[in-house]
Amino acid sequence: MKRLWALWLGLFGLVAMAQKPSEVKVGIVTFLSGPASVFGVPAKNAADLLIESWNREGGIAGARLRPIVVDEAGGPEKQVAELRRLVLDERVDVVIGYISSADCLAVAPVAEELKVPLILFDCGTPQIFEERRYTYVFRTAAHATLDSVAAALYVLKTNPNIRTIAGINQDYAWGRDSWELFKSTILALKPDVKVVAELWPRLYAGDYSTEISRLLALRPDVIHSSFWGGDLVSFVRQGLGRGLFSRSRVVLTAGEHMLQELGRTLPNGVAIGARGDHWFLHPTAKDNPEHRAFVEEYRRRFNRYPVYPAYHMTQALLTLRAGYERALRTTGGRWPTKEELVRALVGLEVPTFTGTIRIREDHQAVEDALYGTTVQTSQYPFAILERVILFPAELVNPPVGVKSLDWVKTLRPELLRRVPDPR
Repeated sequence: MKRLWALWLGLFGLVAMAQKPSEVKVGIVTFLSGPASVFGVPAKNAADLLIESWNREGGIAGARLRPIVVDEAGGPEKQVAELRRLVLDERVDVVIGYISSADCLAVAPVAEELKVPLILFDCGTPQIFEERRYTYVFRTAAHATLDSVAAALYVLKTNPNIRTIAGINQDYAWGRDSWELFKSTILALKPDVKVVAELWPRLYAGDYSTEISRLLALRPDVIHSSFWGGDLVSFVRQGLGRGLFSRSRVVLTAGEHMLQELGRTLPNGVAIGARGDHWFLHPTAKDNPEHRAFVEEYRRRFNRYPVYPAYHMTQALLTLRAGYERALRTTGGRWPTKEELVRALVGLEVPTFTGTIRIREDHQAVEDALYGTTVQTSQYPFAILERVILFPAELVNPPVGVKSLDWVKTLRPELLRRVPDPR
């Protein structure tokens, strides 16, 4: 009798496991308040659009998505507690989130401990997969190395005769890593360039008069900055009023997300990065029907054009859907376990709105990069990009198993011959 009872329980378990769930619970963690909401709110907007659209069509393989949204504000300790709550209390199937690199570094080991699939959609630190290997943790956007290497390649392609560079970056990990990678790439590709200043105002300083005075006195050929949000707006307005942008070529590695806020303020000739190839006027994808529909619906709903965090969120969701679909093929239609889902994510090539990302064996996505130069036109009330260069992923992403700074120091001037011409 006991054997029959055990057999019945086993068969019941297999049937239950095979049943498709009525919904997939997805934790969505992004900044909804504070300065970093300039990234987080566009990301949530994109998640809302995509999830609502998919649910109208039946969700993922017939299972609707139910998002449970958490504000990322509050710091790493709070986010670790929130992740535990999402998994243990809300019982989410997967978590998509995190813009802050500090938060990513804090929650990744906890997701591994809890055995929950975690898709990091935006944070920029290279350390995540260069310092450790994970089973349940993935990142669907390239990290800061892409931004900095592509910036250096763009500068040298469009200004090959530069002799001096300077950096003004926020004094925390993002700013210091971004500058070190940019500087090291420039010096590897053009060793005769001289670094004339490395300036480190505090995060959210707001007043950059001292730093701007220094830059005006030094007149470097190129000024690099990874400023974002209100700091970026303040720097541009203060620098413009004192003629900084007419004396030096300025490159803003994360500048795309503030073009609409800056409006007519931003002058022509500033080099702008899109943290990947994320640009609503992408030269090869702007007329793609799915991309065009996304841009138009985003614009209609939020009275804004999508910026790169919105694209990063769509990449995470598209990867999640592709992972489930691949896992279902390998299970013969049986709903996959979490372990089967994470195995299915490795090696995926996922078409996105602007290109294709590939999830490597180290769980890091690689993607193309886009840089352009600002120009004011009558078509839009803000600067758009001209002289756009699309950098193939293999030019701007370090290989598996090689740390970013070690890799950029091996780059040689011949690499510039592989850089496409501006469009």
